[in-house]
Amino acid sequence: MGRLLIVSNRLPVTVHRRRGQIHFEPSAGGLATGLSSFYRTYNALWIGWPGIDRQEGGTSKEEITEKLRAESCYPVFLSQKEVDEYYGKFCSATIWPLFHYFPQYATYSKTSWQAYERANRTFCDAIVDVWEQGDTIWVHDFHLMLLPRMLRERLPDPTIGFFLHIPFPSLELFRLLPWRTELIEGILGSDLVGFHTWEYAGHFLASARFLLGYDSWMGKITAGDRVSRVDAFPMGIDYERFAGTAVKPEVEKEVEKLDRSFRDRKVVLSVDRLDYTKGILRRLEAFGLFLDRNPQYRDKLTFVLVVVPSRTMVARYALLKRQIDEMVGSINGKHGGIGWTPIWYMYRSVPFQQLVALYRRADVALITPVRDGMNLVAKEYLASRVDGRGVLILSETAGAAKELGEALTINVNNDDDIVTALETALTMTDAEQAERLHIMQRRLRRYNVQRWAEDFIEAMQTTSKLQEEMSVRTLGIQSRRKLVKCYQQSQHRLLLLDYDGTLVPFASRPSRAIPTQEVLELLAALCSDERNEVVLTSGRDRAALDNWFGHLAISMIAEHGVWLKSKDDGAWEMIEPLTAEWKDEVRPVLEVYADRTPGSFVEEKDFSLVWQYRRSDSRLGELRARELVAHLEGLTTNLNLQVLEGSKVVEVKNSGVNKGRAAMKWLKNAEFDFVLAIGDDWTDEDTFKALPEEAWSIKVGLSSTAARYNLPSQARVLHVLRELLSTDA
Repeated sequence: MGRLLIVSNRLPVTVHRRRGQIHFEPSAGGLATGLSSFYRTYNALWIGWPGIDRQEGGTSKEEITEKLRAESCYPVFLSQKEVDEYYGKFCSATIWPLFHYFPQYATYSKTSWQAYERANRTFCDAIVDVWEQGDTIWVHDFHLMLLPRMLRERLPDPTIGFFLHIPFPSLELFRLLPWRTELIEGILGSDLVGFHTWEYAGHFLASARFLLGYDSWMGKITAGDRVSRVDAFPMGIDYERFAGTAVKPEVEKEVEKLDRSFRDRKVVLSVDRLDYTKGILRRLEAFGLFLDRNPQYRDKLTFVLVVVPSRTMVARYALLKRQIDEMVGSINGKHGGIGWTPIWYMYRSVPFQQLVALYRRADVALITPVRDGMNLVAKEYLASRVDGRGVLILSETAGAAKELGEALTINVNNDDDIVTALETALTMTDAEQAERLHIMQRRLRRYNVQRWAEDFIEAMQTTSKLQEEMSVRTLGIQSRRKLVKCYQQSQHRLLLLDYDGTLVPFASRPSRAIPTQEVLELLAALCSDERNEVVLTSGRDRAALDNWFGHLAISMIAEHGVWLKSKDDGAWEMIEPLTAEWKDEVRPVLEVYADRTPGSFVEEKDFSLVWQYRRSDSRLGELRARELVAHLEGLTTNLNLQVLEGSKVVEVKNSGVNKGRAAMKWLKNAEFDFVLAIGDDWTDEDTFKALPEEAWSIKVGLSSTAARYNLPSQARVLHVLRELLSTDA
């Protein structure tokens, strides 16, 4: 493995120019703080914006680049105007509110979207300049969602991972975004896509299915000629840094100062960046209600509210700051008295050791975001509690709540819920506190930021190897040349070609998937060669196949093997005597599921019934399909029927009837020196399994198969057939 290229909007080092001098300072923020300790222990190069305008002039660029390279960083220079458009508008005013479930705050500007595209291209150019063969690229967060696809188009087979540090919203919210498909395509340029929780990953997979039609299985999503893995990796913290700092003498002194200030009062602590997603106003309202209901805590409790300034020039944030100021003043004015202020309000950044001291002294951490990707403050508080005491109250809509089940979880919109949690936390016994705390601390110590990063990198490498293995199975240039050569040198050929999903793309209704002129011409050309026996294998009924292909000298298999028609005699025959009496018993079941699943319908063939759900919501369709299969398997046990799951269909038909068995008629009745079978779904697997070992079998799509080769898309099938014809002697 070469270097690890970490790519994020900001570098872990921020560059400032003051009085004509360049200054370098550590960057604030969860990602910079979380990964700064990790990347220095790795063969890594961090790529990002250094925080200074690229139009500063002079020799500062070269000077900055040289000094940053000494810190294993590489700058991406942007002008202040570019940052304002790309970050200040699109990232902050479009993506941030929408992804955090505040669609009413989101604005949609084509100009800011174009700035976002340009900024991602600028990052791409910078990475291309420093990338070397063998490097692994790890792209971070919502600022750079287009970057993986751009890199994929510019670099030869790079290994790329992408991690989103904020929530990925539900489909109903994400679809509001005008550039939704571009963002999904951009992210899917990655080998591995990571989220903090499986809920976010599920939302992403659902959006990819519904908006672009990309199917997924076990977290693997097929998009074009690639497979991307989607998984959850809950980000940890540098646990030992907090736990170790908490016992330092200077922190002990800070704790003693706090003890003198608070005397014997209980302390509730909140630490947030100024943002409407953090639920600060809701928290203050609930705390005021708590004081109303619990007068016994007068002069015995202090709420320390730390708010770190953020985006203060934005009107919505300035308004939020004003509202917080007013509410703090109102609560302190109503409940406070001489010598006691209920809320200590700190509107500033807090130095690290002072922050750890606050964590040490706080009896309760009140962390109640309306929506948060993870929330590392909750984990930092737990890591700092080296005394074995402390209670965490955590919003159920924070990503960390999925891991920290021993915390007191609350609904941030329910004041009574927060009040009850505060009452429980303040009266909880030391033994119960220690028990809950110990379980969460052990988990956080084990899965720290180092483990998180290593797990992601390992998964990225594994997924990249999977891509390599799949590329070996893919019918590439060399394999196609060999296929064409075998075709040319053969004298008696059998071609078994599936129809839907192979010769033509799937349609919302089967009747609309009519053959194109190109398909008809390709089949006609193949059939005109006397060395070829062309067999069309389809799930369609006889009438449709006759209507479309009856004029060709082509053999056909209808209804997945029920009906066979040889080009020589031109008459349909059944593979074996079958009955359709069972339909009256099964049809009502399928109709119930069609009624319960909007967009689905029941298709009836001579000896099979099919429930189609291609036009339905993909999540609902898949859920109903699983329910239906389970229902039918119990119903058909004594009816000599089989239940098949295909691409967006569930089919019921007589047992023992399949395409593979039908294909055997041609394989047994003649000697072929070239056999080719192409299909796209599970119904074609029987055909692949029935073929002799030397046959050419090709599965359309990148899923696992009994076929020897894969083709990434239906369009490639026609390309392969054209190659056979164009090079045939």
